Amino acid sequence: MSSKKALLIIDMINTFDFDGGEELLSNTKSIVDPIRKLKNKAKKADIPVIYVNDNYGLWQDNMNDIIEVCKKGKGRSIIEKIHPDEDDYFIVKPKHSCFFGTQLEILLHQLDVDHLILTGIAGDICVLFTANDAYMREYGLSIPLDCMASETKEDNDSAVHIIEKTIDADLTRSSEMEF
Repeated sequence: MSSKKALLIIDMINTFDFDGGEELLSNTKSIVDPIRKLKNKAKKADIPVIYVNDNYGLWQDNMNDIIEVCKKGKGRSIIEKIHPDEDDYFIVKPKHSCFFGTQLEILLHQLDVDHLILTGIAGDICVLFTANDAYMREYGLSIPLDCMASETKEDNDSAVHIIEKTIDADLTRSSEMEF
């Protein structure tokens, strides 16, 4: 049975203005190009792209306001490379999981999606919590390891260990993914 996929780009619109932000920014730089290439592949395959992002206190769900606030932080160069396109979806989240307190599940249902490709930051928090919630909701999962970063390599490795041990996710690198 063929699955309908969606690409989630988690928290890449970011100020990086917090404790550990410098380290996370440094580690995020290496995943930007793989995510961009994966996004381009997904779009060519007609796979929806969904940005799910922290709200930064802006509860109006206005993507442009959030992007402008984040561009004033240290993440400007990242945002300029990974900026959402007009036809991408953008969901604001209040906490770590992309499912908690958001309309993501409704959107996925309306798009008839049953398999998620998770990318973004922080791998040991937001990506991991989203993977867990997706797994409990019985979504198929792909988490390309070259598209996930955390504050430290050890934190990222710990998240990967948990994903490998408890969540049935495909960890194929983005360059090897076929749509």
